[in-house]
Amino acid sequence: MMRTALLTTVLASSLMASGALAQGPAENPATLAYHDLSQGNDDRAVERLEAAANDDPAVLINLGIAYARQGRSDDAKAMFVAALASDTPVKLETATGEWQDSRWLARSALGKLARGEFSGAGRLASAD
Repeated sequence: MMRTALLTTVLASSLMASGALAQGPAENPATLAYHDLSQGNDDRAVERLEAAANDDPAVLINLGIAYARQGRSDDAKAMFVAALASDTPVKLETATGEWQDSRWLARSALGKLARGEFSGAGRLASAD
C-alpha cells in the first residue's frame, strides 16, 4: 500500500528545490529533524535521524540532505540510494501541489548531490 506525505516549502535562497525534507507525526524523528533542517541546524538533525536508525524513505532522504549540507557526499549518497531501494514507496505532495514518489525524490536528490546543489535550503515533507 502506498503511504502519503505532504510537501511544504521553506523559503530560502535560489536552492529552494534542493531536497525533500520530511516532517511526520510529532514522535517521528523526521518531524524533529524537519525543524532542525529548516532552521539550518544540520548537526542536530543528523543526531536525531541517526538515533532513529529508521528505514523510512522520508528519514533516509532527510538524513541524506543533512549529510549533503555537511559536505558528507558519500554518506548522503548512501542515504539517497537506500531511499531509492526502499520497499516502502511514499507519495509526497510537492509545494506546487504535484505528487511525487519517494523513489523519484531520491533519484532527484542524487542528481542534485552530483551537481553540488545542496545548501541550507530545502523542501519539507510530512510523512504519514
